Amino acid sequence: MNHFNQILSTEILKTRHTKITWLTLLGFALGPLMGGLFMLVFKHPDAVAESSILKNKADMLSFTADWDSYLSLLSQVVALGGFVVFGFVASWIFGREYADGTAKDLIALPVSRSSIIHTKFITYFSWCLLLAVSNFLIGLVVLALLDLPGYTWPLFAGHIKIYLLTTFLTILPGTFVAFFALLGQGYLAPLGFVIFTMMLAQIIAAFGVGNYFPWALPALYSGAAGEYKAGINTWSYIIFFITCIAGYLLTQYWWKNADQTK
Repeated sequence: MNHFNQILSTEILKTRHTKITWLTLLGFALGPLMGGLFMLVFKHPDAVAESSILKNKADMLSFTADWDSYLSLLSQVVALGGFVVFGFVASWIFGREYADGTAKDLIALPVSRSSIIHTKFITYFSWCLLLAVSNFLIGLVVLALLDLPGYTWPLFAGHIKIYLLTTFLTILPGTFVAFFALLGQGYLAPLGFVIFTMMLAQIIAAFGVGNYFPWALPALYSGAAGEYKAGINTWSYIIFFITCIAGYLLTQYWWKNADQTK
């Protein structure tokens, strides 16, 4: 356990002292800030020219300037933006050892290979959760500054539940990104997998069966696809969790049995 704690501390230190951590925080924060800008347009439509790109984008969204719309937007930011950002985080955590040529050095440590993967998954989960929490706090600041109407405690509590569940549904499929980072021994394979699944999720959702595709489930649950959220059922969650567990087991199996040459 002492060695496990040391490895976990090392992973956390590596995360704290890399610029990528702050870049992901800043990049992900653009979501609630842009959402606030759209709310401002909805609240003062006459302040923006009718022909402006911002006005046209705002008109495409079926939102109004209130708490309900903005909190819904925050959940969709986690589902859609987190799809890419969380995938990038997993790619970096699991692929950087190969980019830096330190994978074989990790295996030489007096700990089990499983423990190394466990610490990386803990770091990944904590990092992504930090991003989600920071975005929600930024969102609350934006709400306070804009002074939007429509607040009620039941409404707020309901959106917190949706936001948290959307966050977990977006984080968990990262097990497969981790697997492809190890399989491809770097960043390209996992990032390619993220782009591929993002495109595939949109295609499958367009055919009305996105509720059975694990990578489309977070966006559906967040409400980003409108009425398609009603299609989520028990089998949607069973397939989702089986897929996430499979990604975790594949990651463990590959790390334990593969020859590490980098």
